[in-house]
Amino acid sequence: MTTSQDTSQLTGHAGEIATAVARAHGVETMFTLSGAHVFPMYDGAVRSQQAAEQDGGRPVRLVDVRHEQTAAFAAEATGKLTRVPGLAVLTAGPGVTNGVSALAQARFAGSPMVVVGGRAPNNRWGTGALQEIDHLPIVGPVTKHAATLMSADDVAAGFDLAFTQARSSHRGPTYVDVPMDEFFNTGSGPMPAIGDYRGAEPDSDAVARIAGLVAAAQRPVLILGTDVWADRAEEAALRLVEEMRLPAITNGMGRGIVPGGHPLLVTKARGAAINGADLVVVVGTPLDFRLGYGVFGGTDGSEPAAVVHIADSPGQISGHASLAGSVAGDLTSVLDGLLEALAGARQPDRTAWLTLLQDTVAAASAKDAELLGAEADPIHPARIYGELVPRLADDAVVIGDGGDFVSFAGKFVEPRRPGCWLDPGPYGCLGAGLGAAIAARIARPSAQVALLLGDGAAGFSLMDVDTLVRHDLPVVMVMGNNSAWGLEKGPMQMLYGYDVAADLAPRTAYDQVVAALGGAGETVTDPREIGPALDRAFAANAPYLVNVITDVDAAYPRSTFGI
Repeated sequence: MTTSQDTSQLTGHAGEIATAVARAHGVETMFTLSGAHVFPMYDGAVRSQQAAEQDGGRPVRLVDVRHEQTAAFAAEATGKLTRVPGLAVLTAGPGVTNGVSALAQARFAGSPMVVVGGRAPNNRWGTGALQEIDHLPIVGPVTKHAATLMSADDVAAGFDLAFTQARSSHRGPTYVDVPMDEFFNTGSGPMPAIGDYRGAEPDSDAVARIAGLVAAAQRPVLILGTDVWADRAEEAALRLVEEMRLPAITNGMGRGIVPGGHPLLVTKARGAAINGADLVVVVGTPLDFRLGYGVFGGTDGSEPAAVVHIADSPGQISGHASLAGSVAGDLTSVLDGLLEALAGARQPDRTAWLTLLQDTVAAASAKDAELLGAEADPIHPARIYGELVPRLADDAVVIGDGGDFVSFAGKFVEPRRPGCWLDPGPYGCLGAGLGAAIAARIARPSAQVALLLGDGAAGFSLMDVDTLVRHDLPVVMVMGNNSAWGLEKGPMQMLYGYDVAADLAPRTAYDQVVAALGGAGETVTDPREIGPALDRAFAANAPYLVNVITDVDAAYPRSTFGI
């Protein structure tokens, strides 16, 4: 029991207190790989069952994985999916350093998560204790906040600060560690007071100026990104799109805010939209390499589009792009403020612009249909999506972990609901998929979970199928197996006329690896067998890998290499 008679105070050993604070912030799952430095956190999770029985809340579930990177990626994905900070608990030294890539991914993607590290004991510090290292200089550059809590009495306030920082705009990862001897010690501290963590109210004059730019634009385009979802502004964004009839493109976890198939979703006309627009309004995503660094159009000698950048916090507003307007703050307030300002404004007739984009979408869809139904041998990777997309429910969670194969997913998979798409984000880290799949199955227990794997990416984390099996977490894994690092093979050939270090063993039976770990699967070499294999996978109620052998020469067409 971690609450004293005074319900505003927590008492117990430091692991109990830490877990109680996490639980107060809405954490329901602790992802970890067993390590003695953090045993008190495990005891805290066990004791949370008793606390849940007393207060009617939920206990903290303990999920142990096979590699710390998976625990950290699962926490990152939990933060994305639930918009409550995910929690990873990693033992000292290599346990923490194995989680750094996920911390960096979360920093770039704005994912709320807290990593708790073990730490060598204070009473042995400086004498060469097991895994003794100061983690803060390592994790500091990729976190919003990092701290060592030197005593058990520091834990309640220190953990509350970590969770508060993680879930406040602009969201991101935080880190805390506690010396091992203090983790086992008894302490006390305040029960956290949980707020709503809304961002600041936006500057009304800035909103009005942006509304004026939109009202005057002949050919506007709205781009909606991950932070629209993270800031719980998806309903406000759809209201603005529909009531003002603004064509929209979505990326990251912004996908699904304007449902797939919606007449105002023009992602399939992306080139025509951003090259033909006279105003591009970018909401909740950085003006990075994915968006041409904030330069739209102008390639044919015409004037580039005016650009507006809207973010959830001032630090996210682009400092390198030439902006016609910008505003930061709570995104629902910004978007509803724009809608209110535009409701009574005179605006030009944009019928021709919308018709052009919708016709471009229709033409692109017709062209896509040829690839989606391709009978090519070897299999064209697009055919996999031709079979998968019709089998996905509206609430299916789709996870991308790969290069070339997942690029096709970005082209062909248009979610019908927000919060249903997970990819690595701008950091581009492979190996996140199994952790994300574990998180998705726990966070969305009744939804389909489809993990899209490149055969290269699978090598980072496929062992954690064992975690799926042990914790009874059925996931459908769909692999595009072209026996190569396809994202590198083609560009290297283009640059040098040859490629090296780009080939993998041909036709590896990764489905047999999954079966050996307790799951199931099959290899597919005939395009006509992809659909039946997917049906068996979704019906299996087990971790199931459909290993589709694809054509290495059927590469995703690219206009940028991400630099």
